[in-house]
Amino acid sequence: MSEEKKRPRSPVSRPLVALGASSGFLAGFTALAVAELVAGVVRPQASPLVAVGGAAIDRTPAVVKDWAIRSFGTNDKLVLQIGMLVVLSGIALALGIVALRYRRIGAGIVLALGALGAVAAMSRPDSTSSTDALPSVVGAVAGAAVLYLLAGRLLASRQAPHDGEERHGAVGAGWDRRGFVITATAAAAASTGAGVLGRSLGRSSGRAAAASRDSIAVPAPGSPAPPAPRAAQVRVAGVSPFVTPTEDFYRVDTALVVPKVDAGKWRLRIHGTGVRRPLTVSFDDLLARELIERHITLTCVSNEVGGPYVGNARWIGVRLADLLEECGVVPPSKGGRADQLVARSVDGMTIGSPVEDVMDGRDAMLALGMNGAPLPFEHGFPVRMLVPGLYGYVSACKWIEDIELTTFDAYDAYWVRRDWSREAPVKTQSRIDTPKPFARPKAGTVMVAGVAWAQSRGIDRVEVRVDDGPWQEAALAAEDTRDTWRQWSFPWRATHGGHTLTVRATDRTGQVQTGKRTRTVPDGASGRHSVVVTVE
Repeated sequence: MSEEKKRPRSPVSRPLVALGASSGFLAGFTALAVAELVAGVVRPQASPLVAVGGAAIDRTPAVVKDWAIRSFGTNDKLVLQIGMLVVLSGIALALGIVALRYRRIGAGIVLALGALGAVAAMSRPDSTSSTDALPSVVGAVAGAAVLYLLAGRLLASRQAPHDGEERHGAVGAGWDRRGFVITATAAAAASTGAGVLGRSLGRSSGRAAAASRDSIAVPAPGSPAPPAPRAAQVRVAGVSPFVTPTEDFYRVDTALVVPKVDAGKWRLRIHGTGVRRPLTVSFDDLLARELIERHITLTCVSNEVGGPYVGNARWIGVRLADLLEECGVVPPSKGGRADQLVARSVDGMTIGSPVEDVMDGRDAMLALGMNGAPLPFEHGFPVRMLVPGLYGYVSACKWIEDIELTTFDAYDAYWVRRDWSREAPVKTQSRIDTPKPFARPKAGTVMVAGVAWAQSRGIDRVEVRVDDGPWQEAALAAEDTRDTWRQWSFPWRATHGGHTLTVRATDRTGQVQTGKRTRTVPDGASGRHSVVVTVE
């Protein structure tokens, strides 16, 4: 017996290693597919990919997150999920090889990974039930079982040899081909079916929300937005439209799964420090109130100088200051106890806004509609918050369900805990839309044009510089309001050769856009946008 224990293990043949790795991959696929099916029953956000991905986003340093947005744009979440699948595939392949020697250890590691997924799901801010652990747990059990069974089929050659003869050579010389193929095929087919059914259930979970959105007819506002001046749009090809089409409006958030909220079940609670009369309102309650409609330009703090994360839309909603006054809230300048409004979304995001800014007379609102239609799901349906003049991370809570009045000293919102500033007014910025970087225009008159913004202050002047020459004033398009961007154009007499075009704006306070370059962290990028062109 002791000699048998000391006998060295037979080497594993290369073909068997490949089959073992394939077994691990199939076991991983099974785990994720079954987890997807269970998440379709529980809730899509409980999927291990979503839960672990959300946890990864929460723990990612601000500079890394900013780099991801800068590098991948609105595809940053897709890149994260693809990266997670690549890593999980590598782990699964390795576990399949490990299981050729240590079946129970391989299966045990799969179960351990499932436990980690369960912990991640239950620790998410929007988790309200222990059932969120089920997708990870059930998926891990299914994956471990498949790995254990397939490894057993491959290790059939390690059974005791017949007729008392000791078998030598590589492990796998006599593996159960038929059993392996049948088990693998059945597992692959069942897992594929589970994954497809899970996705279908996940989509169906949002059907009630979609139906509620389709049934909404946003009423005419009591305070409609004046028509934008026709001259607000410059007649230069390549300039962004004055009103950004909804489908082109930027989206930057942390949600791996877009929340689908039924407007009929939605409620908003207003409470906290200095709230003398707490209030809970429904979607219909908001529709019954006087609605305001305004053109407002929103800007993401992750927008680099000259970046695309800025857009102008026609929003309709309820004036937020009116609701707060109804609750007895008083701004700090008038002796109010709360200086921070913390908005919470259904997915657990928290965004802190200065109470003073919300109640200083600007058109801060709870928006119900965008460009003449109910909000799209990805932009916050049924209700989102927005405050002109503030970057989105301190004002634009999507899928909002709770407003708590507190102080900046008492509570740090999500982004503040990740090294962003507590307060972040939008900086005066401008962008060259045309010509594009590295364009090759013909010599002669070339129209240089773009947009400038300084929400809540307004744009007073835009200037263009060619190479190291003097600043020359551009022609401004008509202004809609101080809360919208303003287009500009400049006829440049282009000469042959390479040139650098730079733009700067001046707001109504007299503040000139700084030339000092800073990154987006902690309170938005600064600097002047420039493009290099070659005139032919």
